[in-house]
Amino acid sequence: MKTVRWGIVGPGNIAANFAQGLAESERGELEAISGRDPDRRKAFGEKFSVPASRCFCDVNDLLATEAVDAIYVSTPHPFHAALAIQAMRAGKHVLVEKPAGLIRGEVVAMTEVAAQQDVFFMEGWMYRCHPQMARLAEIIRSGEIGDLRHIKCSFGFASKFNLKSRLDDPLMGGGAILDVGVYPVSFARFVAGQALGADFADPVGVAGSGVLGATGSDETAYALLTFEGGVIAECATSIRREMDNTAEVIGGDGRIFLENPWVPGRNAGPSDAVIEITSGGVTRRETLDDTRILFAHEAEYASQAILAGQSQPDSPAPTWADSIGNAGVIDMWRRSAGYVLPGETSAGIRRLSRTIPSGLPDIPRVSIDSMAGEISSLIIGCDNRDTLAEGAIVWDAWWEAGGNGFDTGFVYGGGLHETLLGQWMASRGVGAEAQVIVKGAHSPYCLPDAIKAQLEISLERLQRDRAPIYIMHRDNPDVHVSEFVDVLNQLRDEGLIGAFGGSNWSVKRFSEANAYAKANGLQPMTILNNNLSLAVMEQPVWPGCVTSNDPETLAFLRKSGAAHLSWSSQARGFFLARGERSELPKDTAPDTCFASPANAERKARAGVLARELGVHPNNIAAAWVLRQNFASLALIGPRSPGEIASTLPALGLAISSTDLSWLNLESDAR
Repeated sequence: MKTVRWGIVGPGNIAANFAQGLAESERGELEAISGRDPDRRKAFGEKFSVPASRCFCDVNDLLATEAVDAIYVSTPHPFHAALAIQAMRAGKHVLVEKPAGLIRGEVVAMTEVAAQQDVFFMEGWMYRCHPQMARLAEIIRSGEIGDLRHIKCSFGFASKFNLKSRLDDPLMGGGAILDVGVYPVSFARFVAGQALGADFADPVGVAGSGVLGATGSDETAYALLTFEGGVIAECATSIRREMDNTAEVIGGDGRIFLENPWVPGRNAGPSDAVIEITSGGVTRRETLDDTRILFAHEAEYASQAILAGQSQPDSPAPTWADSIGNAGVIDMWRRSAGYVLPGETSAGIRRLSRTIPSGLPDIPRVSIDSMAGEISSLIIGCDNRDTLAEGAIVWDAWWEAGGNGFDTGFVYGGGLHETLLGQWMASRGVGAEAQVIVKGAHSPYCLPDAIKAQLEISLERLQRDRAPIYIMHRDNPDVHVSEFVDVLNQLRDEGLIGAFGGSNWSVKRFSEANAYAKANGLQPMTILNNNLSLAVMEQPVWPGCVTSNDPETLAFLRKSGAAHLSWSSQARGFFLARGERSELPKDTAPDTCFASPANAERKARAGVLARELGVHPNNIAAAWVLRQNFASLALIGPRSPGEIASTLPALGLAISSTDLSWLNLESDAR
């Protein structure tokens, strides 16, 4: 029988359980290991009959061997994401011990790399691979206990405080929530999903608390998760208290009780499990017997999925979306408990490399009148990452891809998003090269007297002395353009800004401003920052928004020499299939703002050209913006490295002027 040849990174205690599980599985076998400690590596190899020639110190040597198909990552938590990505970039399938990543963004990046490399990826929840979970799902879905009402589960143990232990060291991802609290959350989400006929469900509310130890990591924590339909889950965890370590599922007509949900037969077989079901006042016990160690189920589950050519496991093991959702709940629980990881602070931001695949087109850089240096023709919007750790993953990927343009706004996140970007730039030492677009004077404060005050606050948040580009976020027709031009030139003379322009300005007002500047020997506006996308904005995304995709504005841009910087350049995902889109509020969603018969035809034509060129229709839409016959730059709003990577193929497309006109319905012939 064909088997999967495994390599283990991190030959510790849990890795030993997995190695034993491989020995008891039918379709997996251990071929190699990698570990830095020579004594541990040697002992592990001898115990599990791994030849000395395949007991590597350097993980790169393990990844280079053709004798290994898949990698099991069993290091301390902080190293999971980087090692998993490294292994997948080497073409290996990956099973990574839980938690897959320290934060949600790391898990997203890992699943994106798996998709890009076309390899299997799974978070290692050994209990989810045990037959009791599949049986639990059957009972819930059968309706035997009625409608789901309540879930109660705990996982805790008593350990003594040890400053050198990974359990108490925040640098090692210590604390109860990340070590064992992840189990009750995973269980509750799984159970809530079964009641809804799904593989899992994400809570609509998370309320958590916790007791922090001397190092700042949580020692004991509790969470209440609220799911659709009013289902409540109580989750408890500790590394200082012994807990029941049981799980109870309560329905309107009965209950299910698991006396050992997490570790039946963890260190040695049998992995027998008992499920107690009470329904109609009658209680029965079902026993699931298995002579193997618990980890044999996980080893077999992953090996079978790999041999079947799957990219991710089937439920009850965690799918990619399940792992991402679980990490998001854990993030919220930690924050509620007050536990901040060192990698979430400005002093210790983690760096996750190789989240962008190789071989993508370079991002060209262009010059703009009155701006020093060059800026990438694609510019990343910085209004959608609410924590420094999540932002760093995206911005590091952007920098790795060659992007140096960043778009910010005084009003974004109430100042949070400018602050986070400033912390990231300072930590990476890229402030001098980064070209930051600073926007201010949003309604109702679109007034000449407000511009400098807001700008100074923005620069302080961004930790910069000057804005390479400053853009007024809105226009105020009640103010004469001369007043705005005078203030902007004063700020330029003071060295606070370079190039400047207007966002959501009409061509008429923009022209009036520049006519005044010319007549008075002042610097003109050189950037018009309106919406410009292949799909014409039919309903303003936000009040006061203006589109440039009309004949008058396009003609103006061709003649004026002004640069155009498009926001929502990809029409907020209009050219993506519904399942590919990020979730947006209904009033700003693509089908609300861009749906029309004409745009449907533009989308269809983009699909035709995309198939011919072997790209995605979204790439055609982005290329349409970039290939205009005037200086045209595009703002994009990726929420992950994968979304950056999916946009970059637009840069390599040579689309003719005939195709540009055809795409925009200006011609029926190509």
